[in-house]
Amino acid sequence: MISKETLEAFFRENFPNSDFTIESLGDKAATLRQPVSDNHLRPGGTVSGPVLMAMADAAIYTAILGSLGLVAMAVTTNLNINFMRKPQANRAVIAECRLLKLGRSLAVGEVFLYSEGDDEPVAHASGTYSIPPMEE
Repeated sequence: MISKETLEAFFRENFPNSDFTIESLGDKAATLRQPVSDNHLRPGGTVSGPVLMAMADAAIYTAILGSLGLVAMAVTTNLNINFMRKPQANRAVIAECRLLKLGRSLAVGEVFLYSEGDDEPVAHASGTYSIPPMEE
């Protein structure tokens, strides 16, 4: 398993526009925190769908890299999301991911997204990643 610090450095270098933080990283799991600013809001004063989808995608990617190491070319092949309630515009988005399958060529994960401090999820996502062959 890779360290949280190594993974944070990887994201800073390869995804300089990402502004989430890794709250926790475990065996086939990751929790991310996205501060919410006016740039993340849509009309009506709620966090936009693209922000929630990006957090779900990043959480799955983080859990995969945290488990396998820096497999940078792992790519999303499918992402489904259900928006369940309005996120709070004045609270960070928390994405909690657990991998359901971590195979040689595919990984499947699910993510619950929350407004920080709320127990009820604002969205639920599932996604599949293609993992490139490991170099020997």
